[in-house]
Amino acid sequence: MTLTASSTAPAASRGGATVGLLSDLPPLEAAAVRAMRHWFAGTEARMSLRADCVAALGPTLGRQAYETLGRFLNFCAAEGRRPLVRHGLSCNCLGADENCLANLVAAANDAAFDDAQMLASLVVSPCQAPRAATMAAKAALVLDQMARDQNSQDAAAAPHTTADTKQPANSPAFPRQILSARLH
Repeated sequence: MTLTASSTAPAASRGGATVGLLSDLPPLEAAAVRAMRHWFAGTEARMSLRADCVAALGPTLGRQAYETLGRFLNFCAAEGRRPLVRHGLSCNCLGADENCLANLVAAANDAAFDDAQMLASLVVSPCQAPRAATMAAKAALVLDQMARDQNSQDAAAAPHTTADTKQPANSPAFPRQILSARLH
């Protein structure tokens, strides 16, 4: 387990406490945690995240997606109640702060705005929770589309495993024109 945060030891132990495994999360939540880890792990990791966005969504939408994720994650860091703690890029542990962020993104994606605001208030100051929940919804659109694209690629590469994916086989990818319009 590798923890990273510029915080005091008690805050790091609270936010970095292992609460599960990244591999046990649904695709959207796992993508949120991976994006957070990459965003705050330095320039090289950020460029890897950007490349993933562009590869999944194309150059224009990929750039917009990357910027949307960045705005959300930077907002969480700037308005955070304390520094967010994350595990290392390759760590399979799921930290408490990472789990909270993943649940925030999932609630926002499900249009459970009250739940998203409550979860956001654990990450940012309560007066900033509505804004964080709105930003999480935009980030969720991006991450959900990327997860769907990845599931489609995985299904094409190994059609016999389609039933094993967490994405329903009859669930179409979110139309990119709508995604682009909602990122603005």
